[in-house]
Amino acid sequence: MELKLFDYKLPKNFIAQTPLIQRDKAKMLVLDKNNGNIAHDIFCNILNYVKRNDVIVINESKVINARIFGKKEITGAKIECFVLEKNKGNDFTVLLKPSKKLKVNDKVFIDCKSKIYFKVKEKLTEGKALISFNCVHDKIFEKYGVMPLPPYIKNRNFDDAYYQTVYAKKEGSTAAPTAGLHFTTELIRKLKEKGVNFAKVNLEIGLDTFKPITEENVLEHKIHSEKYSITDGNAKKILKAKDSGGKVISVGTTTMRVLETVMSKYGSLKKSKSRTSLYIYPGYKFKIVDILITNFHLPKSSLIVMVSAFAGRENILEAYKTAIENNYRFFSFGDCMLIK
Repeated sequence: MELKLFDYKLPKNFIAQTPLIQRDKAKMLVLDKNNGNIAHDIFCNILNYVKRNDVIVINESKVINARIFGKKEITGAKIECFVLEKNKGNDFTVLLKPSKKLKVNDKVFIDCKSKIYFKVKEKLTEGKALISFNCVHDKIFEKYGVMPLPPYIKNRNFDDAYYQTVYAKKEGSTAAPTAGLHFTTELIRKLKEKGVNFAKVNLEIGLDTFKPITEENVLEHKIHSEKYSITDGNAKKILKAKDSGGKVISVGTTTMRVLETVMSKYGSLKKSKSRTSLYIYPGYKFKIVDILITNFHLPKSSLIVMVSAFAGRENILEAYKTAIENNYRFFSFGDCMLIK
């Protein structure tokens, strides 16, 4: 399966650089995956596409202030630390820049006056390392951390809250589950009033979500691994909706990855907490998700491959072409698709 089959041309001016002030006023391209039909709407009208007893499943992961800057002890060399994943206690897997300036046991001071620093415990490959903070990490992130943004967003002139979903709860991600950025508390209230249920999962989104596929054969790509969890109560809520004839609506590819991982592992939804490296590409048989809400993804990425598996590659590429022709905004702060 050639990588070039998942490529498309996108002029840079289509990449959304700022969030919409009214989250739920984003354009919504509606794609029927069965026949390829396309319609255009606005996200707040999602009320017209869901029914009583349907269940909308969200990823409640919260983005941490993952970028931290400091100076190497003695030399004062400037170091950037990008937190990738929490391990135990105050230990983290991080990306260090420039990593060549650091060796094991080196200290990097974040605040010299307060003597707040991290120590390099182990050097890994590709600039990654295991480090340990010398005090409670939550306070470090809150006071010294900077909200990470995707590399294609060059503008920071907005409140960081716009890069969090309104239901974000569990810290751990270094990127937002962007399909959920379109929801408002008011829209959620209206959906619940209609009889639509909500269930939650958690998947800690890593920096590798932006990593393009480099192998010419898509099947040779090694997908990154991420932590996930789903509670017994939420699993039962989703199954109950399915059993009553309702549809399972996944908000984003991260949510879909959790649901399909658990289904692939157990044959049913149940309480689960582990890591997933599930790679979804065309030919995959979906086991639980009926409808997908998703933003527009980067060319040659594992995410465009995933949505192509769900809706059909030709349908997706035609939808993307139509979106460009109709001036949709792309990527994290962009408009969205409802694939049904």
